[in-house]
Amino acid sequence: MVQWGTGEVGRESLSGILAHPGLELVGVKAFGADKHGVDAGVLVGREPVGITATTSLDDVLAGPVDCVLYTPRTPSVPEVCAILDAGVNVVTTSFAFHQARAGHGELLEACRRGNSSLHGTGLNPGNLGAVLPLAMAGMCREIEQVTIQERADWSMYDSAEITFGQMMFGADLADVSVDSPSLQYTSELFQQQVWLLGDALGAGLDEVTAELELVPAGADGEFLGRTLAAGTVAGQRWRWSGRRAGTTVILVETLWMLGERQPGHWPSPQHGWTITIEGNPSMQAHVVTLASFRRDVPMSEHVHAASVATAMQAVNAVPAVCAAPAGFVTMADLPLAWLPGTANS
Repeated sequence: MVQWGTGEVGRESLSGILAHPGLELVGVKAFGADKHGVDAGVLVGREPVGITATTSLDDVLAGPVDCVLYTPRTPSVPEVCAILDAGVNVVTTSFAFHQARAGHGELLEACRRGNSSLHGTGLNPGNLGAVLPLAMAGMCREIEQVTIQERADWSMYDSAEITFGQMMFGADLADVSVDSPSLQYTSELFQQQVWLLGDALGAGLDEVTAELELVPAGADGEFLGRTLAAGTVAGQRWRWSGRRAGTTVILVETLWMLGERQPGHWPSPQHGWTITIEGNPSMQAHVVTLASFRRDVPMSEHVHAASVATAMQAVNAVPAVCAAPAGFVTMADLPLAWLPGTANS
């Protein structure tokens, strides 16, 4: 298989491929000229493995390839179509969580032409926002509402470009809304997750709506080498609601702050991800990803653990995606996946 992208998540998925007893790395697609020709093992701090990275799309798909693990932060639909057209399955952490609800009919046509499959996964949107709620739902006789909440401090996320650029923290409040182009991409991914849960649970959703509440910074601050000016965006509360006949059945909510205390009227689950099912019976689960619950490690390692979890969810799904019929394959379609031999490592 091929690892496509060697950023934060890409490096972790590359490490996961190399460690997986059922997968064989045959290529690495890099985007930086400084990575072209560098051994894949060296890229992730290991001994050389004899596979070098390339910036050439044609070269990386030149040999037999069963699957591409596609991890660019911003996906290219034409690029993914070209991979699928070539008869290569795609597992991605970048998009396609429920592609049947997202348009891009050209992707499905490419799957049909290439007899290939496309699968999107990750954390949230992804495993924590879809697979775990569906597993919990299996213990219910009746379900009134499913709620997934994510609470996070963005000052811990080590990317000023994403935090201040794509996510618009530090922007003027008047310039930020659910219709802001740089936020629409993220919002659409979460909307796909709501549709996925609704469709998998047979909820009969009529619509999925997006709402955004902003919080201004109370004072100037320095985060990730950038200045967060007083009065600019320091908090975002998103609510993606899947509704049936005007009633919210599926709710995905994110409570994101950048170095500020969140408002008192916001809900206050623990940091991490909280899944709540109101039904018969009602139940709740809270999940965090940490580098260790035993060892004393730097906060940076705890934050990085989420990237490892994102990558491994994709890596471990590869065999099932390759075995799936051609077309879109959602997280609701696949069996649970894990790394063989994990318990003995």
